[in-house]
Amino acid sequence: MKLDLSLYDKVFENRVRLQIMSVLAANEEYDFNSLKELLDVTDGNLASNLKTLEKEEYIIVEKSFVDRKPNTRYKRTTKGLKAFENHLIALENLIKQQYK
Repeated sequence: MKLDLSLYDKVFENRVRLQIMSVLAANEEYDFNSLKELLDVTDGNLASNLKTLEKEEYIIVEKSFVDRKPNTRYKRTTKGLKAFENHLIALENLIKQQYK
Protein backbone atom coordinates (compact mmCIF):
# COMPACT_ATOMS: atom_id res chain seq x y z
CA MET A 1 0.00 0.00 0.00
CA LYS A 2 1.39 3.38 -1.01
CA LEU A 3 1.64 5.96 1.74
CA ASP A 4 -0.23 9.22 1.11
CA LEU A 5 1.96 12.13 2.20
CA SER A 6 -0.16 14.84 0.59
CA LEU A 7 -0.80 16.40 4.01
CA TYR A 8 2.91 16.45 4.89
CA ASP A 9 4.30 20.02 4.99
CA LYS A 10 8.04 20.50 4.38
CA VAL A 11 7.90 23.81 6.28
CA PHE A 12 7.61 21.79 9.49
CA GLU A 13 10.65 19.62 8.78
CA ASN A 14 12.64 22.18 10.75
CA ARG A 15 12.58 21.43 14.48
CA VAL A 16 12.26 25.08 15.54
CA ARG A 17 9.34 25.79 13.20
CA LEU A 18 7.60 22.64 14.42
CA GLN A 19 8.11 23.77 18.01
CA ILE A 20 6.89 27.31 17.29
CA MET A 21 3.68 26.00 15.75
CA SER A 22 3.21 23.57 18.63
CA VAL A 23 3.41 26.47 21.07
CA LEU A 24 1.07 28.63 19.00
CA ALA A 25 -1.41 25.78 18.52
CA ALA A 26 -1.69 25.52 22.31
CA ASN A 27 -1.59 29.27 23.05
CA GLU A 28 -3.45 32.19 21.54
CA GLU A 29 -0.23 34.19 21.16
CA TYR A 30 3.38 34.27 22.33
CA ASP A 31 6.02 36.98 22.44
CA PHE A 32 9.51 36.76 20.97
CA ASN A 33 11.47 36.65 24.24
CA SER A 34 9.21 34.00 25.78
CA LEU A 35 9.52 31.83 22.66
CA LYS A 36 13.30 32.27 22.67
CA GLU A 37 13.54 31.22 26.30
CA LEU A 38 11.09 28.32 25.97
CA LEU A 39 12.73 26.89 22.85
CA ASP A 40 16.28 27.69 23.97
CA VAL A 41 17.36 29.14 20.63
CA THR A 42 19.33 32.21 19.56
CA ASP A 43 17.71 35.45 18.44
CA GLY A 44 18.81 34.88 14.86
CA ASN A 45 17.64 31.29 14.68
CA LEU A 46 14.23 32.16 16.10
CA ALA A 47 13.86 35.24 13.90
CA SER A 48 14.67 33.39 10.69
CA ASN A 49 12.25 30.57 11.47
CA LEU A 50 9.50 33.00 12.44
CA LYS A 51 10.12 34.85 9.16
CA THR A 52 9.62 31.59 7.23
CA LEU A 53 6.33 30.91 9.01
CA GLU A 54 5.22 34.50 8.39
CA LYS A 55 6.12 34.24 4.69
CA GLU A 56 3.95 31.11 4.43
CA GLU A 57 1.15 33.07 6.18
CA TYR A 58 1.11 30.50 9.00
CA ILE A 59 1.59 33.21 11.64
CA ILE A 60 0.97 36.92 11.98
CA VAL A 61 3.23 39.41 13.74
CA GLU A 62 2.00 42.17 16.03
CA LYS A 63 4.45 44.83 17.17
CA SER A 64 3.80 47.22 20.03
CA PHE A 65 5.53 48.98 22.90
CA VAL A 66 5.27 47.99 26.55
CA ASP A 67 6.78 50.54 28.93
CA ARG A 68 8.61 52.13 25.98
CA LYS A 69 10.17 48.80 25.04
CA PRO A 70 9.36 47.06 21.76
CA ASN A 71 7.22 43.94 22.14
CA THR A 72 6.69 41.54 19.26
CA ARG A 73 3.92 38.95 19.55
CA TYR A 74 3.06 36.08 17.25
CA LYS A 75 -0.30 34.45 16.56
CA ARG A 76 -1.17 31.47 14.42
CA THR A 77 -3.41 31.99 11.44
CA THR A 78 -6.28 29.71 10.48
CA LYS A 79 -4.20 28.62 7.49
CA GLY A 80 -1.22 27.92 9.75
CA LEU A 81 -3.21 25.89 12.26
CA LYS A 82 -4.79 23.81 9.48
CA ALA A 83 -1.39 23.16 7.86
CA PHE A 84 0.04 22.15 11.24
CA GLU A 85 -2.88 19.83 12.00
CA ASN A 86 -2.58 18.26 8.54
CA HIS A 87 1.14 17.76 9.06
CA LEU A 88 0.46 15.96 12.35
CA ILE A 89 -2.09 13.73 10.62
CA ALA A 90 0.50 12.87 7.95
CA LEU A 91 3.03 11.97 10.64
CA GLU A 92 0.46 9.83 12.48
CA ASN A 93 -0.38 8.02 9.25
CA LEU A 94 3.31 7.42 8.59
CA ILE A 95 3.74 5.90 12.06
CA LYS A 96 0.60 3.77 11.72
CA GLN A 97 1.83 2.49 8.35
CA GLN A 98 5.00 1.18 10.00
CA TYR A 99 2.99 -1.02 12.36
CA LYS A 100 0.75 -2.71 9.79
